[in-house]
Amino acid sequence: MNNEFFDALDLLEKERGIPKEYMLERVEAALVSAFKRESGGALNVRVELDPAKKTTVMFKQMLVVEQVEDDKTEISLEDARKTSPSCNLGDTLETPLSPQKFGRISAQTAKQVIIQGIREAERGMLIKEYEEKKEEIVSAIVVRIDPSNDNVTLEIGKNEMVLFRHEQSPADELQVGDRIKVFVTEIKREARGPSIVLSRVHPGLIKRLFELEVPELADGQVEIMAIAREAGSRSKVAVKTNDSDIDPIGACIGNRGTRKNNVTKELHGEKIDLIKYSEVPEEFIAAALAPATVLSVTRFAENENAFRVVVPDEQLSLAIGKAGQNARLAAKLVGAKIDIKSKTGQETELLTAQDAPEEEPEHDEE
Repeated sequence: MNNEFFDALDLLEKERGIPKEYMLERVEAALVSAFKRESGGALNVRVELDPAKKTTVMFKQMLVVEQVEDDKTEISLEDARKTSPSCNLGDTLETPLSPQKFGRISAQTAKQVIIQGIREAERGMLIKEYEEKKEEIVSAIVVRIDPSNDNVTLEIGKNEMVLFRHEQSPADELQVGDRIKVFVTEIKREARGPSIVLSRVHPGLIKRLFELEVPELADGQVEIMAIAREAGSRSKVAVKTNDSDIDPIGACIGNRGTRKNNVTKELHGEKIDLIKYSEVPEEFIAAALAPATVLSVTRFAENENAFRVVVPDEQLSLAIGKAGQNARLAAKLVGAKIDIKSKTGQETELLTAQDAPEEEPEHDEE
């Protein structure tokens, strides 16, 4: 235990933010444990690390008793007063141990404890830091890509974290050195240490990206009410405002589309439909099916969360979307079931229903 040890603690505190007092306590406790283990648990000792003087001292502790029963942990009053004349029964007499006795175990023990202490302290600091960043976005640099599973290692500040393949957008074609933004979804406490779950597919990423670009969102003048997303392909974002002087969609699009384009660029070309939110379900559904024009929206039955939507014949495919995507995202955005019909299809269905013969009432046989 020399000057280099104390210098190392100063460096740890400066570069990694691990308090020197924390490490000193850990090393003192470990040295005591190591010495007692080497002595078979027979001795009571105390270690004193002095960072100011950069010294390490270990004391053997003996209980002052009238009748000695264990000469390794007890000392008679008569013998104790030879060392410390002011001793009384029940006192603990401390005498310095020779450095040679604990020097051979101190260095290795201190090294192991420092390594373990660094890991535990960094884990605790990591959890504390990222609990504050949960459901926020952080900037990262791609440092490695595993060719066997496409998992990406990111450098975020002083830490390295993994962005798993299933949390990457299909539109992402990441390369080492790329700078990207990721959404912190969860902090898991595991036996091997904390695990920070990062995502590029979570809808929250879109919300936070727009908040970075749109001041009206950041100050609460405009609010994102719902997001439906199929990452890498298309998203629908419902926005509203209580300020009649503000166009919520225009605010999110920005001058010449710059705000929306910046979000799309970060998402590598993912299309984004901005929808005006309404508390009236029929109005919200009509808006959510954009870019299709909606002729009518009717609830199937009272208190039922399902609606019939009628669109012009030539816009049926547009309303449904490729592979049903537009209708699927709209239904997810509004949280309702949507059945889309063309105008002709709706009329045919009504005529068929009108022309259907009425069922004759059944008569009981006499």
